[in-house]
Amino acid sequence: MPKRVTSLPGRVVWLTGLSGSGKSTLAAALRERLAASGYNRVYHLDGDCLRDGLNADLGFSAADRTENLRRSAHVARLLMAEGYIVLAAFITPLNSQQALVRSLFPSDVYCEVYLSTPLIVCETRDPKGLYRRSRSGDLPNMTGVDSDYEPPEQPELTLNTELISINAAVERLMSALF
Repeated sequence: MPKRVTSLPGRVVWLTGLSGSGKSTLAAALRERLAASGYNRVYHLDGDCLRDGLNADLGFSAADRTENLRRSAHVARLLMAEGYIVLAAFITPLNSQQALVRSLFPSDVYCEVYLSTPLIVCETRDPKGLYRRSRSGDLPNMTGVDSDYEPPEQPELTLNTELISINAAVERLMSALF
């Protein structure tokens, strides 16, 4: 039986990378691992879920993407302040957006994880069919295709899910966090 952890410091693990790089998959696997280790205050904050609710009024212009991330980071901050480990999975394509998110958290509770998976690999995965739609002209401003993705300048951890399994990535994250 796993030990139960009763008091946790809140923290934020911000997963950034292209669509299909493994952000949501990794967050879900890390959440499972943390729960099995006794961490019961873990929240997986996913960009797709917030786009369906809190941020449904936003489009995909540069200004709307920044506002989406600002709101999402504030939700993460609220959860973190309550002692949750927040696993935030957001593309976060621009260095200015990455800096905005980082500025909202003390450095000792924030971990930016860059999933450096190459575009070609992300396109072959294409779990939502976004790249296919973008390449056919049905989805303009797709990050990585016709909208820039700027790798983070100094992430706490860089993982390429083409070269590392999800289980190995979870182990690397666990070592980085604890």
